[in-house]
Amino acid sequence: MKNKEIELIKKNYENKGNYEWKRLTQTSFHKLEFDTTMKFIKKYVKKKAFILDAGGGPGRYSIELAKIGHDIVLFDLVTEHLEIAKKKIKKEKVQTKIKDIVQGSITDLSKFENDSFDVVLCLGGPLSHVSPESERQKAIDELIKVAKKGGLIFISVMSKYGTLLATPSGWPQEVGNKKVFENLAFNGEDYRWRGTGYCHFFTSSELESIFVKKDVQIIEEVGLEGLNVDIKATNKFAKKYPKAWKNWLSIHNKICTDPIVVDLSGHIMIIIKKK
Repeated sequence: MKNKEIELIKKNYENKGNYEWKRLTQTSFHKLEFDTTMKFIKKYVKKKAFILDAGGGPGRYSIELAKIGHDIVLFDLVTEHLEIAKKKIKKEKVQTKIKDIVQGSITDLSKFENDSFDVVLCLGGPLSHVSPESERQKAIDELIKVAKKGGLIFISVMSKYGTLLATPSGWPQEVGNKKVFENLAFNGEDYRWRGTGYCHFFTSSELESIFVKKDVQIIEEVGLEGLNVDIKATNKFAKKYPKAWKNWLSIHNKICTDPIVVDLSGHIMIIIKKK
């Protein structure tokens, strides 16, 4: 049986593969998500690893991690993303490190053996596009299942409070519809994400609660954009005051794990270890 939300998001991402490839590096604001994520992956993954990049889109993280020596399996819902990834992988000459490219949903990772990956990634918000809550639990179970015992799992989701902070400058269409906005504010649910898509926005406590009864240990949570919630203001600041921006990034790297910063960031990443 088809899942309504999965079909909505699959349709929403189709024909947007080139944007998704550029998204994480196109501005100083967007680079915060990518650079902070990579910083923490490098912090915890010291040795060459076999990595599943689940929901990896057109392969931005897969290629970056392949360049530094890891073996990668790229997995994504959208066929167009994977076609773009194949071209980028060839261009970057990392074909030998990309062990497979597979299409599918994070709610079903049965194509992979249990306990087979040293590291499992689910970055950029794929879990935020899964509904209902029971299906999110299923996705989490799948991500844990394919990780080896002692393996690390990195999951990033879209943040409810970070989004609410950004509404005055970036999301007026949400606030303009009272019913839609209340559903986002109180339940984290948005059926007008990017106009026609679906997204669930998390608080850090909600994200933590998913793992309470799982056989895992929560290692750390990170606010990937930190306190930078206004895209235009951040990019203007970074361009006009490069020295100040460098100083700000130094502070960001030190405070991005503070609980209030985690909740107020646009994306929240949780790092867990399978027992």
